[in-house]
Amino acid sequence: MPNTPRERRDHHLVSRDPETLTPLRPTRPLAALEKNPSTPSTSGFPPPCQEPRGSTADAKAQDHATLEDIPTIRTRDGIGGTLAFKRDPLSFLRSGIDRYGDIFRFRPLGIPMVLVNHPDYIRQILVDKGANYDKDAVIFRVVRPVLRNGLIANPDMELWRRQRRMMAPHFTPRVVSRFAGNMTDETVQMLERWARRPDPEAPLDVTHEIGQLALRIVNRSLFSAEVGTAAQGFERAFQSANAILGAFFRFPFPPLSVPTPSHRRLRRAIDEMDAFVSGFIRKRLDEEAGTDKDSDLLTLLLHTVDEEDGRGMNLEQLHHEVLNICIGAYETTTNTLSWVFYLMARHPDAEAALHHEVDTVLGDRVVPDFADLPGLAYTRMVIDEALRIYSPAYQFMRRAREEDEIDGHRLPAGTNVLINSYFLHRHPDFWEDPERFVPERFTPERVAERPKHAYIPFGSGHRICIGKHFALTELTLVLATVARGHRLVMPEGAPEVHPEGLITLHPKGGIHLRPERRR
Repeated sequence: MPNTPRERRDHHLVSRDPETLTPLRPTRPLAALEKNPSTPSTSGFPPPCQEPRGSTADAKAQDHATLEDIPTIRTRDGIGGTLAFKRDPLSFLRSGIDRYGDIFRFRPLGIPMVLVNHPDYIRQILVDKGANYDKDAVIFRVVRPVLRNGLIANPDMELWRRQRRMMAPHFTPRVVSRFAGNMTDETVQMLERWARRPDPEAPLDVTHEIGQLALRIVNRSLFSAEVGTAAQGFERAFQSANAILGAFFRFPFPPLSVPTPSHRRLRRAIDEMDAFVSGFIRKRLDEEAGTDKDSDLLTLLLHTVDEEDGRGMNLEQLHHEVLNICIGAYETTTNTLSWVFYLMARHPDAEAALHHEVDTVLGDRVVPDFADLPGLAYTRMVIDEALRIYSPAYQFMRRAREEDEIDGHRLPAGTNVLINSYFLHRHPDFWEDPERFVPERFTPERVAERPKHAYIPFGSGHRICIGKHFALTELTLVLATVARGHRLVMPEGAPEVHPEGLITLHPKGGIHLRPERRR
């Protein structure tokens, strides 16, 4: 097998068309909510140098002459263009990878995008040259009306660094351990609600059930509150926003500022999520108290200060961060566990191994706790494998702040670089028979054999997901709690469930399974 990505691309066509690409015009949707200054527009290929011969520009030009332009999808390739990307972005990108390999350029509506699909390229962008790439990219501009200046999509590196410094201490494993009881207690209550249904063996909408569970856990950990029916409104609002923004990313027209019916629904969804968060923040301000060992995350964030300037975050920034935490925790848990239970129902041998481990580790106990996590190794491998196949945050972007070189290819400044883990996690050079569900891929020995950046469900580098420890703790404890006494069974004749690529990756139509008691 060839050793480098370039050696594996000998059969791919290389585009040499130097035409300048039309950048996406930054829009100002939902101006009352999105208060960032206008972001610089992306640029295409830089114009020819105007400096005299013999200057530094000549040396740069000679260097450029040795670089290849990135292969480009064109209409004549038979892959399609903007409409093909709009109809089915996963199929469109799959065709590009099959034809061009691990790096290629495409331009829906004239927006310059480059997909990279190799661990070496991803390490360069996220780690080795992470400072050269920011989040002022198309996909984050699309979601910024919802997420605003929160950590997930914030393009302001200085503000992001300040926020990260203040928030990171509250997401360490030690702090997360304080919320483990919320995770298992809410799961037990969910199982009790299942048992009280008029027909306790009827199929469940597992995606909805886990969505409600995820919101109850994150809001109990954030606000020390029982959220009740309010969580249902938040879930509906987010699902509406996700669908609208997912469609807009595939075809970003007309601008979000144009009051179409779907854009008006987006405004209403954002207002509902904002009201949900604001209500809890106002309540906490009215009953302000000091921090102690039992403080929830909201109290910790209210009292945190930046070690460099001694100041905390203002209320608008706090609102953005709390909303980001709610959305991030809801999405990760809901989609990952939905897919986990679906995969368990389709793979009885893996389900039996999971049950054996949970029974062995817990012994006479019914509910796991944080101290059990090291012993739940196979349970964690099930989670990791589900995240490989169906990562919720299956694609994200960076924008090249300066020109760069990737494996002999010239990457112009301003390029939107797309990283899609749905395909990276199926790369045949690193994953044998990648569509198969095989938790044993994540034994320590097999993990050590793979490049680190062949698997990035939470991103990597300085902007790795701050909630990674919370998410993995929650996913493992919820799965172990359910598996201790229940299994979820595929109803007879149930169709196969396929992934739907919105802004995040969803099981299309949801997961519907029948609960059965084990003991």
